[in-house]
Amino acid sequence: MPDDDRLRTAKLEALAEFAAGAGHEINNPLATIINHAQILLRGEQDPARIQSLLSIGAQARRIRDMIGDVMLFGRPPTPHPASVLLSDVVDEVVAALADDFSAAELSLKTDIPPELTVWADRTQLCVVLSSLLRNSLEASDAGKSVQLLAANSDAGTIEITAIDHGYELSELEREHLFDPFFSGRQAGRGLGFGLSKSWRIITLHGGTIDVESAKQRTAFHIKWPAVDPRDST
Repeated sequence: MPDDDRLRTAKLEALAEFAAGAGHEINNPLATIINHAQILLRGEQDPARIQSLLSIGAQARRIRDMIGDVMLFGRPPTPHPASVLLSDVVDEVVAALADDFSAAELSLKTDIPPELTVWADRTQLCVVLSSLLRNSLEASDAGKSVQLLAANSDAGTIEITAIDHGYELSELEREHLFDPFFSGRQAGRGLGFGLSKSWRIITLHGGTIDVESAKQRTAFHIKWPAVDPRDST
């Protein structure tokens, strides 16, 4: 195993150990905070206090979800891949995000050949495509378009490309874009685990993801196995 891969594996294992311990210690008091906020809400009449209690509960759940993301990133569930029709998954994801794109005044264009299949855990593939499109949505200005394309690539792989026309990424952002909690907010890309989870899922499937960004155009290129990689060995 190359040194870079060993270092990355060691870091992921350390993150997983931290998340497992911290998750237990943090989630217990968070559950108490959420529960007490809900109890206090039942009899509260004052609008300002109601809003404060709702905010307390929402922020506590946000912390809980972030801890959950760390745990999933450190030790994600083992994928159970099968041959999946890519256009079906894309249609499902696009339908789920239609209202968000409409509210942002963005158009979402897809070009997915109907015959393309990928070797993927369907649920995890949905997470990847949803995360990429949400990232593109956050990065784009109203009136712009986001594209999701797919085509046959190298032998045994499908290339999936998500393109947006937002702020151009800096060299620092490109270097750390898939790191957990890295925030390229000046580029319109939010704090969290969307892109890092995508990278983790893609690599677990034996694929790769790269990004290119220039002149207010950013494209994420995914190489995803079209068939079970074991069949080609």
